[in-house]
Amino acid sequence: MRIGLWVRLLASYVAVVVVAGAALFVGISLVAPSTFDQAMGHGGMAGMGDMMSALVREAFGEALQSALLLALAAALVFGLLASVAFSLRISGPIGRLAEASRRIADGRYGERVAVTSNDEVGDLAESFNSMAASLETTERRRLDLVGDVAHELRTPLATIDSYLEGLEDGLVRPGGDTWQLLRGETERLSRLVNDLQELWRAEAGQLPLSITRLDVGPQLQAAADRFAASAHEQRVALVVEPVTGLAVAADAARLGQVIDNFLANAIRYSRADGQITLSANRAGSEVAVHVTDEGPGLTEEQLARVFERFYRVDPARSRDLGGSGIGLAIARALAQAMGGRVSAASPGPGQGATFTVVLAAA
Repeated sequence: MRIGLWVRLLASYVAVVVVAGAALFVGISLVAPSTFDQAMGHGGMAGMGDMMSALVREAFGEALQSALLLALAAALVFGLLASVAFSLRISGPIGRLAEASRRIADGRYGERVAVTSNDEVGDLAESFNSMAASLETTERRRLDLVGDVAHELRTPLATIDSYLEGLEDGLVRPGGDTWQLLRGETERLSRLVNDLQELWRAEAGQLPLSITRLDVGPQLQAAADRFAASAHEQRVALVVEPVTGLAVAADAARLGQVIDNFLANAIRYSRADGQITLSANRAGSEVAVHVTDEGPGLTEEQLARVFERFYRVDPARSRDLGGSGIGLAIARALAQAMGGRVSAASPGPGQGATFTVVLAAA
């Protein structure tokens, strides 16, 4: 049979009261007579101790025992009431925590408990609520990720299936355009799978990193060179501001990947004849690398969500240009893996945006 916490606490409190009362009863019973005799003998009445009869001693002892028993009973009653109150005060919140834990285990991640005290039990309730909120956020992200992945896979798979069915029924003639379209859809699927794998590895801390001292200037120039053709095709100018004396502690390949994701996103959204600027500056013990475009800009709501998985400022346009919607999420995960952080800023819609990665200065 399971014994509740409040019963065990109550039993411990009652045991303390009983032991303390019994010790007090025995102690007073043994000490009081001799003390009484001494007090009477020193009270100015010489020989009074010798003259006290056995009857008086017996009456004194009975009165003393009665008083002690009455006091012990009162102490036991009040101690029992106090013990019940304290036991319920401690066990009640813990019991509610246990019930809430079971509901969370059943998948009800919105469960919270009331913080009713400013002590260790209250701290436990606050920690439990924080844990529940974190689990709820994680579960919501998991569900969103599953839905987003299913949504992203649906379109290319539907396209491939419809064309294969058309080829099978003879409604679509095999040719260069057909094979090119099918090849493009399979590449889109492969790119999505690779991006998801990269994101998972980064967030799970499974990426091998080689942290070394990197000069920022050459890193920016190398990134600009990699995207020169793409920028020229989109009629976008790439400008690398002179950077001297700045170095970071980072993985060269992963830092290049972060800057590449920023650049790819900037080129995707930049207007024709616009400009993208790559720059860097020292901020205390850190170095900030910036990619600034002259694109459509971002609202406050978009700034808050732009690094989320599969979030797109313009969903239709991003899909048309081949974006998977997780490039910036990968950039954030890579920066965090190197001990840094990313951020986005924009003066407002139509005024461009700046994406920044901050890393420790070497």
